[in-house]
Amino acid sequence: MKKFPKSDKVDIMLFSEGTYPYVKGGVSSWILQLMKGLPQYTFGVCFVGATPMLDGEPMQISYEFPPNLKHLEEHYLFDNDEKIVPKRVKGNKEGFEAIASLYKSFKSKDKTIPEMLQNISFYTKDVTFDDFLHSECSWDFITETYSKNCPDVPFVDYFWTLRNIHKPIWILADIAKNLPKSKIFHSPSTGYAGFLGSLCSYTYNRPFLLTEHGIYTRERKIDMLSANWIEYKKPSLLQQPEEYNYIKRMWVNFFDQIGVFCYHRANHVLSLFLGAQKIQVSFGADKERTMIIPNGVDVDGLMATMINRAKKPKPIVTLIGRVVPIKDIKTFIRAIKIASETIPDIEGWLVGAVDEDKEYVQECQQMAIALGLKKKLQIFDGNKTDMSLEEIEVHSDTIKLFGHSDIKQILPKSALQTLSSISEGMPLVILEGYAAGVPCVATDVGSCKDLIEGGINSDDIEIGIAGAITGIADPDALAREYIRLLDFDNGEWKKAQKVGLTRVQRYYRQESFLQDYKKLYERAKELTWDELQEKLYAKQR
Repeated sequence: MKKFPKSDKVDIMLFSEGTYPYVKGGVSSWILQLMKGLPQYTFGVCFVGATPMLDGEPMQISYEFPPNLKHLEEHYLFDNDEKIVPKRVKGNKEGFEAIASLYKSFKSKDKTIPEMLQNISFYTKDVTFDDFLHSECSWDFITETYSKNCPDVPFVDYFWTLRNIHKPIWILADIAKNLPKSKIFHSPSTGYAGFLGSLCSYTYNRPFLLTEHGIYTRERKIDMLSANWIEYKKPSLLQQPEEYNYIKRMWVNFFDQIGVFCYHRANHVLSLFLGAQKIQVSFGADKERTMIIPNGVDVDGLMATMINRAKKPKPIVTLIGRVVPIKDIKTFIRAIKIASETIPDIEGWLVGAVDEDKEYVQECQQMAIALGLKKKLQIFDGNKTDMSLEEIEVHSDTIKLFGHSDIKQILPKSALQTLSSISEGMPLVILEGYAAGVPCVATDVGSCKDLIEGGINSDDIEIGIAGAITGIADPDALAREYIRLLDFDNGEWKKAQKVGLTRVQRYYRQESFLQDYKKLYERAKELTWDELQEKLYAKQR
């Protein structure tokens, strides 16, 4: 039985979609950093996940809870435990007309959410979960939209897709109805977490802050268009040139619309770097509500680890991140193979969670074995193994897979850090590496180029380049940069290290990040949504 803190009121309610307290790193680290860094506020966390199981095992808590986390609850959207007994009901005609308007908005340029769908009373009174699942109006709505839009798609696929797309909305409305009283709602993404935050804000007229780490809508598009669990598409000869899987497009349109719903309600739409801010505006955010607050790291604590760094480091290239397809680990493995032809003693260290996509983890290990970079399927779990880091180092594998580990032990051993991702937001790991004296080679995604070459202002650019940027899925380019920077005699590595240290100390300190959020919270905590919005627009005028 999990023991979660419970309270009937908090200052700030955070919404976590598939992250804290179960998944380590990334957004989870950001949530924990925010709570621990602002102890004067009480926090709640509402976790929203798909199912409570991961590869057949219950998910495990990954963090100790800080004292000011006063409330934590978890909910699952696709648990398939439908407790409603089917029964014949007519349904609310006006309510389903509103749902039809929402459905039409998925495909139109006007992304306005029908007003009656903005409050939880619609889902709890006008069209209940029972109505949506079993009513005649629901059946009529589904069959009518099917006939109009995709009669060539198998009806059973369309039926369950439409139900699965809409079903979580009723679950989220029920969650919103029972949350503790909160002064501020804050979501680190759009999607289901952002929709829940928006719904709470509409219902209780409290301020809503949205911080996007990556652009959720773009990342879901990548997931959907590469998903193999969405099977149906027309035979190739029957497709129009621009046409692709209709079922996938339904999911993409849904997440597009949810993103706009969040942007329209958020008092502040926050991003981590300029490029993300521009994308938010292009996706429907009001530019006047957008703001950039870069991530910050514990610069002093990480710099202290440099005492453990060898004067001339071993040629170890470390990728800190989850072992999942969006990180494109296979390109990293290929790059290490290419670089090993020039630097025979090079090593590639993979450091990050390995429990999210075990099939992909095994594929990566098998690739490393096939390329002669690894002898067997083996993970050195930094939290469970009895072996010390020094003992692991003597293993002859060129590719070493560590699992989630303490970066303060890993970074002093690393000569370079790398990211081969096909999508990123603003990776904290790059900044953490800089503070520990590790330059970075990364693909040109998210804010990686700004972090490596400078992007905050002209002074940032003048500092110099703290590593190198390459294209996506280009192992040759990654390998060339590894080889160039690991030639310690040419001075390039030392120059990049100095630039990284200067940049992180000047622009990305944790103290600045926390101060910015403190100002936002202080401004919003005693105001309603309407009052804060009026105050913001008065300031702009």
